[in-house]
Amino acid sequence: MMPIPGSADRAPVLLLGLGNLLLGDDGVGLSLLERMRKHGSEWAGAVELVDGGTRGLDLLGAISGRQAVIVLDAVQMGDPPGTVHVLQKDEVLGLGGARASTAHESNAKELLQIAGLLGDQPEKVVVIGIEPELVATGVGLTDTVEAALDRAEKVALEQVGALVGQES
Repeated sequence: MMPIPGSADRAPVLLLGLGNLLLGDDGVGLSLLERMRKHGSEWAGAVELVDGGTRGLDLLGAISGRQAVIVLDAVQMGDPPGTVHVLQKDEVLGLGGARASTAHESNAKELLQIAGLLGDQPEKVVVIGIEPELVATGVGLTDTVEAALDRAEKVALEQVGALVGQES
C-alpha cells in the first residue's frame, strides 16, 4: 500500500486512545496507547498519538481533517473478557444500541456520526478494542485484560503499518 500523503500541519493518521483509568478495564485503550508510543518514531510524522481519555465530543477537532483514525478502547460486544476486537468504520456505525466503547461521555460511533454530519468523517476508521472483564471504580486492569495487551498491540501495529505503507 502506498503511504498516505501528509499535510504540513498534522499527521494524516490519528491513533486515538480512549478510556478512564479510574474505572478498571475501561482504561485499556490508554494502556494500549502508551505501548504504541514506543513505536512513534518509526512512522516519520505520519501518525499522531492522542490520549483522548474521556473527552467525548471535544475530540471532534482531533479527528478533523484526518485520512485515517485508529481508536484504541475497551469494547463491550458480549464476548469473553480479553477478546481483541477489530471493527471497521461500517461495523462501528452499524452497531445498534450497543456502544462501541464502555463508560465514557462519548464513543467512537458517536464521534463518527457527528463528524459525518459535519462532513469531516475520516475515510478509514478502525476501532481496536479489548473486551473488558471489570468496569468499576478502581485503578488497574484485570489480569485477563492485561494479558490481551500483547495481541492488541500486534494488531494495532499491523493496522498502522498498513496505513503508512510499512511492513509490521
